[in-house]
Amino acid sequence: MFTTLTLQVRVNPYFKYSQTCRISIYAMTKLAKTLKYGAFSLGLILLIGLLIPEKIVIPVLGATKNDWNHNTFWYSPWGTSGVHKGIDIFGLKNTPVVAATSGMVIFSGVLGKGGNAIAILGPKWRIHYYAHLNQNNVAFGDFVNINTQIATLGDTGNAAGKQPHLHYSILSIIPIPWLATMESQVGP
Repeated sequence: MFTTLTLQVRVNPYFKYSQTCRISIYAMTKLAKTLKYGAFSLGLILLIGLLIPEKIVIPVLGATKNDWNHNTFWYSPWGTSGVHKGIDIFGLKNTPVVAATSGMVIFSGVLGKGGNAIAILGPKWRIHYYAHLNQNNVAFGDFVNINTQIATLGDTGNAAGKQPHLHYSILSIIPIPWLATMESQVGP
């Protein structure tokens, strides 16, 4: 029926017999088509994720741009964390923390330095990371809308004993090389 391709494969060089494997040309063609359509589908999914509009709000209820120190973004060195890759938004303990954008919760739990933390995959394939939370109100797999309460402000992880705040950062899964820079902000 179908044309077959015969391959001889020596499994073990010290073993005197070889394995013979017959692969039909039909099966190879089906595999090639599957891979082609799979790559096309993956590309389409990536493109759709990049085209979804992204609206972002300040993730601490009632906070303004005056509630964080702009000079601490990308500050080096930052304690034992090295470079501080995010902003700290200060407030009262148990102030509601809301989703800065709509997305899917891909992590909700405890991390060493971050303490109680949440990660949300949002539009543009960006991960929105929230740390030092007092209490997490969402679980892995939950879909959240912008401004939905996801946690409360706290001082967990390496923020224990310090003023309650939210460490908030946005990480891109897709590399953005045109934004790369060698700059470093060094404090006094």
